[in-house]
Amino acid sequence: MIKVGKVYRDSMIKTIKDGVEKNSTAVVVNYQKISSGDLSSLRKTLRQKKAKMCASRNSLVKVALKGTNYTSLAEGLNGQTAVIFTSADPADIAKVLVEFAKKNENFVFCGGVLDKSLLRKEDIKRISELPSKEVLIAQLLGTLQAPMTRLARALNGKTTELILILKQLSEKTGGN
Repeated sequence: MIKVGKVYRDSMIKTIKDGVEKNSTAVVVNYQKISSGDLSSLRKTLRQKKAKMCASRNSLVKVALKGTNYTSLAEGLNGQTAVIFTSADPADIAKVLVEFAKKNENFVFCGGVLDKSLLRKEDIKRISELPSKEVLIAQLLGTLQAPMTRLARALNGKTTELILILKQLSEKTGGN
């Protein structure tokens, strides 16, 4: 007979391992003495941004990350630990987490993963300062479109000048 605790531990280990390996972004955090209401609002905000927060015991996080390229994330875990993972825009998730950390000093980043590369605490804060993916795309499109817009304006200006010259010549010669 399989015990319920073993089934729970195995499913939690699988959830964490799959979450870190199959998503583009994962962040490991320690949190202590944070109210359940604050954590619930964080989970809700993360869900809206298409991210998932999985709170677990440190030993299960260590077992889940053992044998992966991310074993170093499990080093130095203490207190209560959560893993946040997503395939959505990492800048949006980092902004939410950094904002929450500003309000709750006991919410501490341990590290993370971004597109198979390990992140330090400082990297997560730097990512939060980046504009969102949509803003970056808009800036790129504006940059690409600027030369074409200037060319169209220049050609339009020369065409307008030509029409004015032809109109003046027409008036001099007595035409309409």
